[in-house]
Amino acid sequence: MRRQPLPCLRLRDRTFTWGDRTYIMGILNVTPDSFSDGGDHYGVEFAVNGGIRLAEAGADIIDIGGQSTRPGAETIALSEELDRVIPVIETLRSRLDLPISIDTTRSEVAKAALAAGADIINDISGGTFEPEILAIAAKFNAPIVLMHLRGTPQTMQSLTDYEDLMGEIGQFLGDRLAAAVDAGCDANKIIIDPGIGFAKTGQQNLTILRELDKLRSLNCPILVGPSRKSFIGRILQQDDPKQRLFGTAAACTAAIAASADIIRVHDVREMSDVCRVADAIFRDSELRLS
Repeated sequence: MRRQPLPCLRLRDRTFTWGDRTYIMGILNVTPDSFSDGGDHYGVEFAVNGGIRLAEAGADIIDIGGQSTRPGAETIALSEELDRVIPVIETLRSRLDLPISIDTTRSEVAKAALAAGADIINDISGGTFEPEILAIAAKFNAPIVLMHLRGTPQTMQSLTDYEDLMGEIGQFLGDRLAAAVDAGCDANKIIIDPGIGFAKTGQQNLTILRELDKLRSLNCPILVGPSRKSFIGRILQQDDPKQRLFGTAAACTAAIAASADIIRVHDVREMSDVCRVADAIFRDSELRLS
């Protein structure tokens, strides 16, 4: 049984009807050091071409980030993050009408990105690193993704002790949801993310995928980002993140079975097929075969 119906989200010429199908957020890391694709889209021309390829492959949202959040990643200067992402957003916006999200924890980056044509804020800290980011989302009436995280990318993997994993994730996200609403955000434009790989052990990541539906009670769309993560590599004994395609497909299928609304992935074309088949199996909508 699915949770109560959620209001649709309309962005540009698209309507996101939660529960009807799984939507795909394509990852566009404009960084030299992200864990699986660092350097692939570093530089405006490479990034823009990468964004266009994601759109052509079937992405519903393009998620642009200029600060690596891999474990141990060092924080770059504000000016450098702006220099990495804003020209890419401006150029892609002139060429595509697809919704764009900005993957950042900084309020100034979020503000500049929305002004440049981005539509969504995707904050791995859930608005805890810079609470002003919630007010920015409210000012622009922009959707915001609030993720569960403990510590920072430098410290998070030492903060994996939980007494009640899903209960504590749900409590954190509920608190951040309330903070966002208090800051003026539209409750119908808040998306939650349990933060797979962030202050979680491999076994805890598996628990999240098994028990994701426990977050339904927050009555928000749920985003899940398992793409190429290290827990998949450990299961497969595969050190190369780019060789974790089928493991990612399995993780995405599990997430969809447990009510994920959005999956955040690198391999959009392949995961689009995964979503179509998984949706046909697990969604309440009728199976449509051509």
